[in-house]
Amino acid sequence: MNIIPAKKATAEQLEDFFNRNENLDKDGLLDKGYVVEMNENIEGCFILDEVEEEGVYWLKQLYITRTEANKLPVLLESILTIAKSKQAKSVYVHSHQPVVDILLEALQFHPQTESSFVDKHPIDKGNWWSYNVS
Repeated sequence: MNIIPAKKATAEQLEDFFNRNENLDKDGLLDKGYVVEMNENIEGCFILDEVEEEGVYWLKQLYITRTEANKLPVLLESILTIAKSKQAKSVYVHSHQPVVDILLEALQFHPQTESSFVDKHPIDKGNWWSYNVS
């Protein structure tokens, strides 16, 4: 697994990935995102976006193809390592899948119902989680 900034991936890799996964925010990914390369193909992506408060990041558009879904725990740990290298204090993620909730809890993310971040980003479905980066 190789994680690289999306803008450093080849045009061919990106085109293939976006053709296979049409519901992704292509512009956001190219601006602030990363892609997950496996066997010379892009199989996943995410955006780690610093929000209003310094050191607070929002993990957006976390996606991995079904064939590589078993690598999601390793991918999340790698994302937290990247956050740590950016001197992040906390990482927020919104989950709308029960299996992801289980994984986040196992990785010591904490459910969020009320916080200044969650209050500024209301989403009706799913759950907010945060991770305190040390």
